[in-house]
Amino acid sequence: QVHLAESGGGLVQPGGSLRLSCAASGVIRDHYVIGWFRQAPGKEREGVSCFLLRDGSTFYADSVKGRFTISRDSAKNTVYLQMDNLEPEDTAVYYCAIEASYGSSCLHGYSSGMDFWGAGTLVTVSS
Repeated sequence: QVHLAESGGGLVQPGGSLRLSCAASGVIRDHYVIGWFRQAPGKEREGVSCFLLRDGSTFYADSVKGRFTISRDSAKNTVYLQMDNLEPEDTAVYYCAIEASYGSSCLHGYSSGMDFWGAGTLVTVSS
């Protein structure tokens, strides 16, 4: 079993930055994909970014490309999402999740294909 815990959310002004953390515990296998998803009020959950543990490849949704950076500290079993130049449209609850199967759900932003989820952390971008 895997447990995920997000932290780092908060209130930030437009143009500001935040770094989210996702601490993972349990058995984390090399083929897993760790992703960040977000859900804004009244909207469906959408994929933001993915980190492939097998080779360190990263993927970003078009809406965040160039502004967000996903990274991993393997010693701490933690994945980060550095968010820069934040916009009000980035306001959402951000979740980290793990895709344990050999699929491509994270890369396609399919939240239904993810196997483990954290509880989420709220990010509010407002002046």
